[in-house]
Amino acid sequence: MTRFDTTFAHTVYFWLQNPDRQEDRRAFEASLRKFMDTSAYAKTKYIGKPPRASRDVVDGSFTYALIVTFESAEAQQKYQDEAPHKLFIEEVGHLWKKVIVYDSMGI
Repeated sequence: MTRFDTTFAHTVYFWLQNPDRQEDRRAFEASLRKFMDTSAYAKTKYIGKPPRASRDVVDGSFTYALIVTFESAEAQQKYQDEAPHKLFIEEVGHLWKKVIVYDSMGI
């Protein structure tokens, strides 16, 4: 992983339809890793899952989190349109029931 770039952060939370189904988790993780390995624009590439919530303010309801950084908002838009991103959605988009995205620019 490269150093965290504070210019533009793209944080995505995924809720799988069947989070306890190991086959779905394996397929999702494999496709997401392949996507991150082949993206021409993503710099920092973090994939995580929720820990056990220790405080009321922690939302651990998601199945996976993805944090990706970019050198610019323009690079993030190119990432949205690149073939590996579209292939990821095609391969495993049917596995999730909800996705929330938080984009932010550094101050």
